[in-house]
Amino acid sequence: MPYFTRARTEAVHGIIRPDFEYEEQVMILPLHESAGVVIATVSGRIDHASADAFNTALEPLLKNCVGGEKPLILDFSGVEYISSVGLRSLMLASRQAKTQKGAFAIAGMQPSVQEVFTISRFSLIMPCYTSVAAACKVLGS
Repeated sequence: MPYFTRARTEAVHGIIRPDFEYEEQVMILPLHESAGVVIATVSGRIDHASADAFNTALEPLLKNCVGGEKPLILDFSGVEYISSVGLRSLMLASRQAKTQKGAFAIAGMQPSVQEVFTISRFSLIMPCYTSVAAACKVLGS
């Protein structure tokens, strides 16, 4: 019989306790600049559990991703997994950047994440580069 924690057992059986606190996830995207480009380093998993935290962290970066400002590159070299919820977040981010006439791209994906992008044809929706250096070369000043 699998081991379940109290929280897991309560969730499975639909028990809601008002005193039970849910821990809010926070995602920090370290930033640096190179060749006139803002690079945000993303790591871990982007799935249903972390998508809201990812969107919240990405929001202020997208506000500055407008025409005439520095392009935004998401360094995905540390991303191990992305689900359809994560792809949706990226699609909305790309759409916002395009609406604002900003430049937005993904770079340095691991093979498993690259496979998801290829199978879903997501690499046709937004610019994807094999490395951050390649993205900086194209988008940088």
